[in-house]
Amino acid sequence: LRLVGTVLCTLFLAVNCLYSASDDVIELTPTNFHKEVIQSESLWLVEFYAPWCGHCQRLTPEWKKAATALKGVVKVGAVDADKHQSLGGQYGVRGFPTIKIFGANKNKAEDYQGGRTSDAIVDAALSALRSLVKDRLSGRGGGYSSGKQSGGGDKKDVIELTDDSFDKNVINSDDVWMVEFYAPWCGHCKNLEPEWAAAATEVKEQTKGKVKLAAVDATVNQMLAGRYGIRGFPTIKIFQKGEDPVDYDGGRTRSDIIARALDLFSDNAPPPELLEIINEDILKSTCDAHQLCIISVLPHILDTGASGRNSYLDVMLKMAEKYKKKMWGWLWTEAGAQSDLESSLGIGGFGYPAMAAVNARKMKFALLKGSFSEQGINEFLRELSVGRGSTAPVGGGAFPKIHSVEPWDGKDGELPVEDDIDLSDVDLDDWDKDEL
Repeated sequence: LRLVGTVLCTLFLAVNCLYSASDDVIELTPTNFHKEVIQSESLWLVEFYAPWCGHCQRLTPEWKKAATALKGVVKVGAVDADKHQSLGGQYGVRGFPTIKIFGANKNKAEDYQGGRTSDAIVDAALSALRSLVKDRLSGRGGGYSSGKQSGGGDKKDVIELTDDSFDKNVINSDDVWMVEFYAPWCGHCKNLEPEWAAAATEVKEQTKGKVKLAAVDATVNQMLAGRYGIRGFPTIKIFQKGEDPVDYDGGRTRSDIIARALDLFSDNAPPPELLEIINEDILKSTCDAHQLCIISVLPHILDTGASGRNSYLDVMLKMAEKYKKKMWGWLWTEAGAQSDLESSLGIGGFGYPAMAAVNARKMKFALLKGSFSEQGINEFLRELSVGRGSTAPVGGGAFPKIHSVEPWDGKDGELPVEDDIDLSDVDLDDWDKDEL
């Protein structure tokens, strides 16, 4: 009987629970994850596993050995993500085992991509710990307090809404609102709190306050909870002017929330301005503020007239609208007006209209090889969007001198007026015929 019991226990542990209380691996659940990991100032290595997963079962003895070796130095935990799917989903777990490192920034866990032996795991942990200590020493790190990053991301940018304040702030607002309905006792809400707070700060900065993150205590503000049919916590809804609220069903990490907020911002933002390069400030401010600046060199006004130029500008405006989510800068100049800039971008005084996409941080550019049309430019920009296309360094390694010019007045060009020459006093008969 003792032998049978031992065998049954072994089978039970192997199939149903890979870790026990006697191990140095800390079992993590939605109930204790926030307190143990997010609020901790320690470095954590966390394995997300499924008991039935063969790779997880083979990793178990190595994970235990690593936990014992790192005891008192680095925390080693494990989450049964098959049982606690919400916790696995919160951190984007798609397969087993998935190992994540929770370092100085608990809101941004890093994926562990190293070997699955105890030696490799320990080496990675000590390397991450060394980086964390160096960051603290240089003042870049600083640990956490109540699960919030000391360098920002506290709740100051999350707007607390109530039954009394909701309508006047949210309804008919020109801004986009992402509203979390929570309950103070809810474990998932506590897990979301630092992610929501950190996202609120970054979204506020990146959208200039045009997308707002808010929170409603649904246990206190029951009128709102009833109006919007809140049945579970946390529930996140998106409010946009003139539209019915919709549920947010994306991931619960800061990066997921920020990505959705920026999509909402882009969808509602006007297309970027198309600016003529009339001085150095316009070029530098536009290119410095954007990942890419798209620069077109259009034919001289005498070659196209106003209607021809406007047709080229219309193509650029359509492309700016199409790619507005990229938040690129859009500029144009007339052929010959900024000849040094043309030369630095390999345009070189011919082949107008021309287009270059410039990365001012790397001082590299790519040239449009196809036609200056919606189709040609779209293919060019699509290739850039996915990281393809050949690039070259900007000539001289920096933008050249930009000349200050008068902006285009929107009219057709005029040939310069030549001085009249009075030939009335010239007697052509006196000219030497040999000179004619």
